[in-house]
Amino acid sequence: MKKLLLASALLTSSALMPAFAADYVIDTKGAHASINFKASHMGFSVLAGRFNKFSGNFSYDKDNITAAKISVTIDTSSFDSNHAKRDKHVRSDDFLDVSKYAQATFVSTKVEDKGNGKLAINGNFTMHGVTKPLVINAVKVGEGSDPWGGYRAGFNGTATIAMGDFGFKKDFGKVDLELHIEGIRK
Repeated sequence: MKKLLLASALLTSSALMPAFAADYVIDTKGAHASINFKASHMGFSVLAGRFNKFSGNFSYDKDNITAAKISVTIDTSSFDSNHAKRDKHVRSDDFLDVSKYAQATFVSTKVEDKGNGKLAINGNFTMHGVTKPLVINAVKVGEGSDPWGGYRAGFNGTATIAMGDFGFKKDFGKVDLELHIEGIRK
């Protein structure tokens, strides 16, 4: 009887203990993450590309989504639109000015659970020396054990920035960001 009461007490107390978020590193080494962009090309077509180098971490607990946090650092010199001459121009001081602003960062400030795996990730986005609030509309793709003995969680997200907000010499309007983030639990 004492064993049954002790077991019951342990189960009850562990059920009342708060769950803690797991920490993840974004899997850029395995190429299971990407930061892509699309922008109008003078109103004639759409320019698409990606940033090839970035890193980041996030914490996530499916039972306490609002406690989630994410931090991402982008190497702005890794801008890649699949056209060397254009990439050089975008990296110049007309746009990204990578010699002066080598990184862009996003740090979350609040995560809102929108239901059905949808999230609004509020944060501060810093690029070209300017910090602006940014909301990433995200959706959880899934989570679980991987074949290598680890545990992963993945999300997709979209956001839009206005080039004029970041003080570029040239402003071609809005840039749509598309994010695919898969993290490996630490």
